[in-house]
Amino acid sequence: MQWFLCALITFLAWGTADLFYKKGADEKDKYSHLKTSMMVGFVMGAHAICTIIFGDIGYDFNNLWRYLPVSAMYIISMTIGYFGLRYLELSISSPIQNASGAIVCIMCLIFLHKSLDLLSAIAVVLICAGVILLGVFEKKKQSDYESKENKKYKIGMVAFLMPILYCIFDSLGTFFDAWYLDDVDSTFLVNVTEETFEDVANTSYELTFFFCAILIFIYLYVIKKEKFTLFKKTEQTQQDGEGKVAVRNNIQFFRLGAAVLETAGQFTYVIAMSGRGEVAAPMIASYCICSVILSRIFLKEKLDAKQYFVVAIVMIGIALLGVVEGLSE
Repeated sequence: MQWFLCALITFLAWGTADLFYKKGADEKDKYSHLKTSMMVGFVMGAHAICTIIFGDIGYDFNNLWRYLPVSAMYIISMTIGYFGLRYLELSISSPIQNASGAIVCIMCLIFLHKSLDLLSAIAVVLICAGVILLGVFEKKKQSDYESKENKKYKIGMVAFLMPILYCIFDSLGTFFDAWYLDDVDSTFLVNVTEETFEDVANTSYELTFFFCAILIFIYLYVIKKEKFTLFKKTEQTQQDGEGKVAVRNNIQFFRLGAAVLETAGQFTYVIAMSGRGEVAAPMIASYCICSVILSRIFLKEKLDAKQYFVVAIVMIGIALLGVVEGLSE
């Protein structure tokens, strides 16, 4: 049951983080995605350092290089995702990105020779189908919306490729994670035990992100001479009951909040993936449902009947996974 609870925490943390990422995306700043990545890297680095000092995991720094293929896939996908949020609405980008769960499940079944019982298979199908359907509905809705008036969120070829590229890189990272964390005896990590190898993997990822954040900081504030402001506010537009209104947001606050939620979700994510990666992956990937609901509440977007139906399907799939896991214990 532990893997399910951790997957559920990750679902909620990352779903809420998406809202913060969107609020922290500065439409007027071409380096906004890099600044968000930098903030996430510094928060993850702080957590990794605390884990090494206080966690008693016996961390071997050789694991930085051994876990690099996984870390690289995640960092690339996340930075691409931050870039796409400058041009796409959250309710569009998040469902497309998180269709990766379907890809990961198939890869686990084919390459890792995993198997599913009937109820788990039904749950996975419900979750994956729901995520994909939501992406289809949102794309159609966005296309209709663009044709009428809104040029700011107009989807050009480059912008629309962003969530697709995110999906590809995130799928590879999640698959590699399931491979690395499947069993302590077969993992590529060194000097790990059954109790520590998930923490070692997570720490390796966070340290890699931390070093990337340092490189981004040097690039932006030393080479490009960008001005750093801790309490930067910017004007953004969002929908209300009568149309579009301008609001002022503290960009750095939302970036920091997103980074904290991302780090918390990552901590529980590795535990979930080491349990039953083949079913945890699509469940976690469905966190876009949480993102879409929050975007409707706080960004004043609306769900239609078809979208409510799809949300219900995914929630049923998640509940079914929990029931299956409870019955198996």
